[in-house]
Amino acid sequence: MRHHSVLRTSAKILIPPILLFALYVQFHGDFGPGGGFQAGVIFAVAFILYALVFGLDKARRVAPPAVTHSLSALGVMIYAGVGFENVMSGGNFLEYNVMAHEHHTAQHLGIFLVEMGVGITVCAVMITIFFSFAGRGR
Repeated sequence: MRHHSVLRTSAKILIPPILLFALYVQFHGDFGPGGGFQAGVIFAVAFILYALVFGLDKARRVAPPAVTHSLSALGVMIYAGVGFENVMSGGNFLEYNVMAHEHHTAQHLGIFLVEMGVGITVCAVMITIFFSFAGRGR
């Protein structure tokens, strides 16, 4: 793709807004449509576009497999950690009311952390799946 300067320039222009929109969907998820899963997929799309335009080797340098595997586990640990923290505080698994003194604050914090864990995991798994399939022909 070295000879496709329009495609490369377009990707350089599009990737930052895609990442910004993913962050918007992530942080706006508790107030409207969106959340961790959608944001994770949109975030992964930016990396996949980068890999398609600039090559798999460059993309693997940006998001090495060791990092994506670690992020996959980190997201699951955040999700499960929120649930177990609630259990240790005397509530049920993912019952956010025990996370703070005020009900609204506890709900907001719990949902934010769970959606963050989901977003991290989904993004990392989507990138890992793409790299696995894209590298099969070698």
